Amino acid sequence: MTQPASPHQKMALDLRVNGKPYAVNVEPRRTLLDALRHDCGLTGTKKVCDMGNCGACTVILDGRTVYACLVLAAECENQSVTTIECSDQDEAPWLSALQQAFIDHDAFQCGYCTPGQLMSLSALFSKNSTPDEQAITDAVAGNLCRCGAYRHILKAASAVADAERAKWADP
Repeated sequence: MTQPASPHQKMALDLRVNGKPYAVNVEPRRTLLDALRHDCGLTGTKKVCDMGNCGACTVILDGRTVYACLVLAAECENQSVTTIECSDQDEAPWLSALQQAFIDHDAFQCGYCTPGQLMSLSALFSKNSTPDEQAITDAVAGNLCRCGAYRHILKAASAVADAERAKWADP
């Protein structure tokens, strides 16, 4: 990371997003959300409240969920950032199954909260492949859905957990 001489001078950063390197030049005040959307061209992470209230911008930063609107891009250098665009099974092993469950259970309406909901659940499933309903509810507690699809979101995540439990059940 190159230190800028002034707060408006851009700095060079090397970000690792979805397993790929991105060399970006940003002002020190640039959030991870804006760097992802404007500098990396990854627009799946949504900018909704821009104040850390809604969870639409949730990404996974070194295995933990964060609101990308509250994290400076400069803080993310040499860390792994995973977004909704990730197709690498090593980076986001649960994302594909969760996306399919959202489709199967009609767990989205307008779609603005969907990326954040999926990233929060992906982080949960990476730590616990068979979470119970309370763990699922807790995982998405910081993600607001203005359309009211919560019941479907919980059903979708529960279906993924149930499928995983079934794999390990005795025949």
